[in-house]
Amino acid sequence: MTALGIALLMVGAIVIIIETHTPSLGILGGPGVIALAAGTVLAIDGLGGGLVAALVAAVILTICSVTVLGLTLKHGSAVRMRRVKTGSEGFIGRMGVVRSWNDGSGRVLVDGALWSAHHSWHDDGEDVIREGDRVVVERLSGLTLAVRKAEQWEQIT
Repeated sequence: MTALGIALLMVGAIVIIIETHTPSLGILGGPGVIALAAGTVLAIDGLGGGLVAALVAAVILTICSVTVLGLTLKHGSAVRMRRVKTGSEGFIGRMGVVRSWNDGSGRVLVDGALWSAHHSWHDDGEDVIREGDRVVVERLSGLTLAVRKAEQWEQIT
């Protein structure tokens, strides 16, 4: 029983450590906590510590493990909700100023860099982009931005 308890303790600890480094939303951590609790009871009882001492140790270890698992899940989900700030996905939603524009394409200044840009959808006459207009980046294709004219509420900074 002692060997099985120690094996369960090791497996539970390893699974919880894996949970902290992979985004599995508690699928690995839950069984890890159960393995830790069962391993504690089996190891302490197998060593002659008594059932009461084994249950107390298992409850304490379970509370600690659930706390660590909860914090890991909380901080992991907070990281997922953050907006991407780098790479091509980081440009989406950024504001820029049109430096030159002709026939649906031109040059746009975004974050201090001058980019080639084109209108993100067909000009229908009411959303004409001119020099000096504020635009919003819709997507990035290679080194060309697809932009649309910023609406009034987006221009408030």
